[in-house]
Amino acid sequence: MITFRETGLHDNIIKAIDDLGFQNPTPIQEKAIPFLLENKRDLVALAQTGTGKTAAFGLPMIHHIDHKNKSVQGLVLCPTRELCMQITNDLDEYSKYVEGLIVVPVYGGASMEKQVFSLKRGGQIVVGTPGRVLDLIKRKKLMLENLRFLVLDEADEMLNMGFKEDLDEILGSTPETRQSMLFSATMPKEIANLAKKYMNDAEEISVGKANSGAENINHHFYVVQASQRYMVLKRIVDFYPSIYGIVFCRTRMETQEVAEKLIQDGYSADALHGDLSQAQRDHVMNRFRQRHLQLLVATDVAARGLDVNDLTHIINYNIPDELEAYIHRSGRTGRAGKHGISISIIHPREVNKIPQLEKKVSKPFEHKNIPSGQEVCEKQLFNLIDKVEWVEVDESRIEAYLDMIYKKLAWLPREELIKRFVSVEFNRFLSYYKDSTDLNVPLSKKDKMREPKKESRKESNPNYTRFHINAGTKDGLSILNLITLINEKTGDRSMEIGQIEILKKFSFFEVEKENEKVVLDAFQDLDYNGTTLKIEVTKNDGTGSVIRAEPEEYSGRGGEDRRRRSDSFRPEGAPRERRAYGTGGERSGGGYKSRDRNKSGDDYKPRDRNSSGGGYRSRDGEKPRERSGSKEGYKPREGGYKSRDENSRGSKDSYKPREGRSDGARSSSGRSEKPWGKKPEKSGGWFGNKDNKKPGGRKFDKPAGSAKPDRGDKKKDSGKAPRGNFGKKFGDNFREKFKDDFSF
Repeated sequence: MITFRETGLHDNIIKAIDDLGFQNPTPIQEKAIPFLLENKRDLVALAQTGTGKTAAFGLPMIHHIDHKNKSVQGLVLCPTRELCMQITNDLDEYSKYVEGLIVVPVYGGASMEKQVFSLKRGGQIVVGTPGRVLDLIKRKKLMLENLRFLVLDEADEMLNMGFKEDLDEILGSTPETRQSMLFSATMPKEIANLAKKYMNDAEEISVGKANSGAENINHHFYVVQASQRYMVLKRIVDFYPSIYGIVFCRTRMETQEVAEKLIQDGYSADALHGDLSQAQRDHVMNRFRQRHLQLLVATDVAARGLDVNDLTHIINYNIPDELEAYIHRSGRTGRAGKHGISISIIHPREVNKIPQLEKKVSKPFEHKNIPSGQEVCEKQLFNLIDKVEWVEVDESRIEAYLDMIYKKLAWLPREELIKRFVSVEFNRFLSYYKDSTDLNVPLSKKDKMREPKKESRKESNPNYTRFHINAGTKDGLSILNLITLINEKTGDRSMEIGQIEILKKFSFFEVEKENEKVVLDAFQDLDYNGTTLKIEVTKNDGTGSVIRAEPEEYSGRGGEDRRRRSDSFRPEGAPRERRAYGTGGERSGGGYKSRDRNKSGDDYKPRDRNSSGGGYRSRDGEKPRERSGSKEGYKPREGGYKSRDENSRGSKDSYKPREGRSDGARSSSGRSEKPWGKKPEKSGGWFGNKDNKKPGGRKFDKPAGSAKPDRGDKKKDSGKAPRGNFGKKFGDNFREKFKDDFSF
């Protein structure tokens, strides 16, 4: 491995790198920096998030920039404001000993006037988001005629966020003589097309497997019901007391809701999403970087470019819609050679996405059971004990109060004092998880088939010895009990203990090789809950699993054995027998066999197409099916119609054709006449009258009793005519007034 001094960078740049404490470049830096220092060809670099891509393109750019020329010579495009500021800060750190070199950030959500003023003052490198950069180009505030270097950082994410048209316009306005550099964690088809369109003879550098996740990250998933997702999140956070991580959500609303719930429940958390102003985002990020926040709840877009060291966990509150985004999410942890854990909370219907994610990251996912309340309490208890054990005591400040404290607690025995001290913090978890329920969702057989195989046990550390003991969960053994047993029986609490695996009837654990004999002697003839422990050193095959020899007669190929058994009673060369079933679908003579398997096929006769009636053979095989109308006694219709009601309107024997309606109240068809069905008679009258005439003289013969009751009697003393008699009163008055002119 080379050092930064061996790459050929200027001394001023090396001095700044030494101040940052870096000596050896990362794999992507080791490949990219020498190439960019010696070549002017375009470059496509693929590497996981958190591998030092900023220094890979930033250091060579600073090396080549003419710091005496104030025009823009380098342009770096990135998807988010946070990443823009992060790149700007890194480039400022790398170039702090290079006189006259200025880096100008431009991004949306901030004052454009200040950014334009900074560009007018002069800046050799501009770092910006595509939207703001394009806006400044159109306003002719950002001039790119002297551009020498163009960098697309997190290019895949810029395309996912819909910046393709903006990128096309920006790239089209840059000189063709520029050197283009494209850095990305994944290589979808869109990125390949972009590189093919705007880059010439590009060199491709890849660190690790393309489109895959980092090797030092473990991937776990929990299966839960949607309504219990938040409860599971809290239980996971409680199970890892020292967690320092990011919780990813799909939407801004969900991000805000989850963050508010966590804050209300007493967790140190805050939200980061696009609805926050730039000042609010900076405030949240500063608190998170200084570890004043334990959890950051964020969207994918807002969290892009977050360069936060020592993140222990990434929690996917929901699986991202675009599975490639999972690589970027999980890449926030496990940086700088450290290990991290990526946890996904999924619904049972999403189990089928796990194999797709495994293919994306090229690593297996492990299905974990949701911790029970008791397990959470145990974790929290021993986390408290560890804090007490390793807390730093400031003697100078606490000494003045010790005498008073000693007197106050002198009456308490040592054991009672420890109990009370621990209970001060521990009672909160005991009361909360007192009646906790099991949140695990049992997987169906179909889901279990989809569930990925569990990753085999990690490769054993060659500096550790692996032991086997004949006690497990059936004997009441747990990880905590085993650690306590080792510490007590060996008498050495500083002994390093490696991996522990508790099974039902036996268990495995590891200790340093130098303590192998001590452990063997301590566990000889040891009794644990009525079981005499037997301990032995296991043999490893390099993967940490115990070697077990298989019987020689086992072939391992079940298909061959089955074929051998099935043919064992058939003479060699003889054809296989056909099984004789009572039925079949073979056709003969244009007919078909009965579908009734209980009947024999001996009485089968092919269908007779020349049978009388032109019908077809029924399934019972006895006589052709008759038409529904060919009943005995049927007579053709003669201008009438047959009654549908055979019970009341005449049977088929007494049927008579319709002859039209009679003058009576009942027709020949048995239907009653409407009482007012007659054609109305004309009358010489014009207005309504006592004979219930309508205007126009039409008279209706309504049946007796059907007329509306006379409401005129209801208001006899009111002095006004009731509304119902208005027509009658009007007619009487009219006749009285014009009786000489009209004849009524």
